[in-house]
This record gives sequence, C-alpha cells and structure tokens, in this order.
Amino acid sequence: MWVRRGEDLFVVIPIFLMILLPILEIVLRKFRTNLSGSSEFVQHFTLVVGMVGGAIAARDDRLLSLSTFTMVLKGIWKTAAAVFSRSVSASLCAFLCAASVTFLGQDKGSMVAWVPAWTFQAVLPIGFGLIAARLIWRVSDSWKTRALTLALALCWTAAGAWWPWAPEAILWPGIVLVLAATILGAPVFVFLGGLAVVFLYARAPELGFDPIKSVVTIPIKHYSLVTNATLPSIPLFTMAGYLLADGGSSKRLIRVFQALVGHLRGGPAVLTALVCAFFTSFTGASGVTILALGGLLMPVLLSSGYSQKNSLGLLTGAGSLGLLFPPCLPPILYSIIAGTVIGNIDIASLGGGDVSVDITMERMFLGGLLPGALLVLMTAIWGVWVGPKVQQQQARFDLREFGRAAWEAKWELLLPVIAVSALFSGIATPVEAAAVTALYALFAETILYRDFKSVRQLTKTMTECGLLVGGVLLILGIAMGFTQYLILDEIPNRGVEWVQSHISSPLMFLLALNLFLLVVGCLMDIFSAIVVVVPLIVPMGIAYHIDPIHLGVIFLANLELGFLTPPVGMNLFLSAYRFNKPMGEVIRASMPILLVLTVGVALITYIPWLTTFLPGLMKR
Repeated sequence: MWVRRGEDLFVVIPIFLMILLPILEIVLRKFRTNLSGSSEFVQHFTLVVGMVGGAIAARDDRLLSLSTFTMVLKGIWKTAAAVFSRSVSASLCAFLCAASVTFLGQDKGSMVAWVPAWTFQAVLPIGFGLIAARLIWRVSDSWKTRALTLALALCWTAAGAWWPWAPEAILWPGIVLVLAATILGAPVFVFLGGLAVVFLYARAPELGFDPIKSVVTIPIKHYSLVTNATLPSIPLFTMAGYLLADGGSSKRLIRVFQALVGHLRGGPAVLTALVCAFFTSFTGASGVTILALGGLLMPVLLSSGYSQKNSLGLLTGAGSLGLLFPPCLPPILYSIIAGTVIGNIDIASLGGGDVSVDITMERMFLGGLLPGALLVLMTAIWGVWVGPKVQQQQARFDLREFGRAAWEAKWELLLPVIAVSALFSGIATPVEAAAVTALYALFAETILYRDFKSVRQLTKTMTECGLLVGGVLLILGIAMGFTQYLILDEIPNRGVEWVQSHISSPLMFLLALNLFLLVVGCLMDIFSAIVVVVPLIVPMGIAYHIDPIHLGVIFLANLELGFLTPPVGMNLFLSAYRFNKPMGEVIRASMPILLVLTVGVALITYIPWLTTFLPGLMKR
C-alpha cells in the first residue's frame, strides 16, 4: 500500500508545483523580476504527470481502449484475447522503452534551466517499462496466464528486434498484428504507436532513415509535444474540473439553474443543457459530466413528467455540450496541433495566401462560443419539445430561492469568470491563466466550502486527475510519432492533391469533410483524432480558403457527435454504465438528440460567420 501511495505522490506533488510556479511568476512580475526557468520546469512536470499518470492508469487497468468486442467473450476465449492483446501491447512498450533509452543517450547534454534534462526525460523509459509490466500483471490473477503473456510478449519483441527480411516486408504482418490486438482490447496508444512503429520501420529505407533508429522518433515527438509551452494548461484546467466534480458543486449548481429555469415549461431540459455545458467546459472530454450529474438530473427529469427514454437520451446527448467553451481541453489541443502543422507547411504552395493562420488558444475559444451556444440552445429546444405537453402545477419564479441558491454557489459561479478573465485579459499567459483557475478551484472547494474533509481525499482527486491526464497524454504523445510518419511520407500534401483533383467546390469539400469526420468520430476517440487527423485536414482547409479556426470548430463539433455515435461513442458507454441500461436501449434513446445535433453541426459548417465573427472582432 505504501508503494501505491508513494507512486500517487509522484503525480500529486508535480501538479501542486505546476499550480504554484506560474502563480509565483505572476507575483514576481509585479516586482519586475522573474523565477528563472519556472516555465521550463512546469512543462517538464507535465511530462512527469503524463508518464506517471499513464503508469497509474495501467496499474488500475484503466487505459482507454477502442474495442468493445471483448465484452461479448466469455471464459477461455476472453482469457485468450487478453493474453494476445496484452502481449502485443507489452512488446510495443518494450520497444518504446528501448527507444527512450536511446533518446536519452542522444540528448544527454541538454539542460532544463539549471537541471540536466535527463532527470526529467528518464521518466519516459521508466514509464513505458512500468506500463509493460503492469499490462502483463493485470492480464489475470493466474501466474500461468501471466507467464504465457510474458513469453508471448518476448516472442513479439524478439521477432521485431531481429527481423530477418527486408524492412518493407514487415508492413502487412505488422498492420494485421496491431489491428488484431486492437480489436481484442489493446489500449488506444498501442494502436497508434504500433502503426507508427510498423510504418516508420517499413518505410525507413525509402525515406532515407535507418529502420531501427527511426523508431526513436516516437519518444522524441512524445517529449516535444508533452513539453510544449501551452500544454501544461491541460492538466491544470482538468484539475479545476475534477475539484468541481468530486466536491459538492454539482448539487449547488443544479439548485441555481433549477431556481432560474425550473419553473418554465421544459425547464428541466433547459436546466440539464445548461448545467451539463457548464460542467463539461471544465471536465473536458472525460465523461465526468454524465457520471457526476446523471444521478442528480435523472430524478429531476422523471419527476417533471419526462419519459425514461427521453430523459436518458437528453442526459447522454448533453454530456458533451460544453466541448467548445473555455477552458475545455479539445480546443486547446487543436490550437497546439494546428499551429504546429501550419508552421511546417508552405501556405503559398497550397494557394492559401489570403487565409488567416493566426491560431491561438484564445482565438479558438472565441470561435467556439457562438457555435457552442447554438448546440446548447438546440438541445434545450428539443428537450422542451419532447417534454410533457400538459404543464404540471409548478411554483412561479422565486427570486428569494434563486438568490439563496446563487449565494450558496457564488464561488463556483465565479469560476468561469476567473478562467475567462485570466485567459483573455492579457495579464497572464494561457498556462498562468490555467494555474489561477486551478488555484481558485482548490481554494474554493477546500477552504471556502470544505468539501474535501481530509488530505487523503484531496490527493485521491488529484491522482484521478493525473490518471486521466496520463492516459490522454500517452495517446497524444504516441500519436505524434504516427503524425511524424505522415509528414515524412508527405501524406498531407498527397491528400491535398487527391482531394483537389476530385472536389472543386469548397461547399462540396465541407460536405465530404463532415461525412469523413462522422466516420472518424465513430471509430476514434477525440484525442487520437486531433493528433492524427488535424495534420491531414488543415492543409486541405487552407487549400480551399477555409479559416483554420472555422475548420477547427467544424472538426470539434463533428467529434462531439462522435460521443453519441455507435459503436465507440464514449457517452453511450458511460450512460449505459451510470444508469444500468443495455447499450441498445441507450443507443435508441440517443438517436433523436444525435439528429438534432447533426443539424446544428450543418449550420456551424455552412454559416462561417458563427465562428469567425468574435475572433475577427478581437483581431480588429
């Protein structure tokens, strides 16, 4: 148990330091001085949180997987699937561990401020090694099954390390192996990392690289992404969301919105849309909204006369409504990845010289405000329409009750104001704004409300945050290796040429893009899609003179639909789990709201003004 708690501290302490260092930087700036190397330390603490959080996710068997196929397997077949998928996963982690050691050897002279960089970079091989060991350990309680998984993992590793044929001969066997492991339950990062290893190794001679050394590209790209100057805002904003979710804020916020709109016809539906959008903007694409609010909102809807089916569909659909609002994670990620892509391409060669390529986190959030509000409004209207036709006897708007509820939740209601003010005021960088938000949430929930009764309860919440961040950053960092292959092989440029040769109209391109993104949303989680798909579509959008901010909002709105789209829509699984309903029932209940949001995405796509108005206003 003490080992477990010690490992948790390797997440908790860096998160505390990530909050405190930017705050200290803001204070020192007032005295015209600064804390040397603080931003570099914060970036590298993100690396530590990401890798240790990923190891904790593996320890608790909570690494995100794409496949649901294993849910129908029983007995020996389920065990066989686990042995196969985890042996492949552990073998990949062994390759990444070895590649990370090579990366440390190549980069041993670099420094992080006044500290050798290897002291932080060493977390890469340690993390991948721990994940490999835990994937094997958690395969079963049987020692024989663990031994079989280890033996099979060693076989895969040996076959890859001493491949006797030409490198290109590994392509199709490698693809089949990775896909089979993914179908049988391997984590998402294994799917992306496995394909990256296979493609880089097989295509290395043609691209002018050594096959073995090409695999080192993956930890290098993982390191460069996770230590990006803006990326620390992700764990910090996530921390604020987790403090809200694990504290008593859900009850207080529901009381406020209930007092505000509960007396209206369809008020419970409006309440659901508003409070879910509020929560999701802080908890991100993590599904916490459904888990935190579902048990509180379902009784409200049912007692107001909503059917079980419509209540289930509304809660499932509303669970991702705040995805476009600040300070949600996906717009931050899009701004980072799209900005990197634009910095590496020749805009003039694509014919997009007149397209604004100023992509920042602030502009992305401004672009998402009106489209996000449109989706919330359409959800609320649908909820009112499917509500009980006969108005139940309800009290009128009670100003005193609203005042009491707002006063009780005043500190949480101020949280969006704090976050947006810090983000757009110009007095703080995006990371400092995230630190201010996290510190405010920490102070409000622990000191003002005293929702956390002990230090152990607080550290548990911070560990949960680290687990989520670790799982996400593991996917993002490994996916960057796959993205690097796409860039080296000039896949985006070839994609632009192919699309332009078949589609001449920007309107038809947008239609095709929406259909493509719906398929992506069905098959990929949002974080993988951002890293893998954005480098492909951003050059295409520029070639068709589409503002990258508008393209990003279209992209994220489509992936918001992906949370509701079978077979891997995350909200569908979380609803089935939270309300103890069969998956088929959840899917049927969610179809109407899925159609409503699809109409909303079409409006966002073909009315660019909704996205470009506020960023343009800011620029002027």
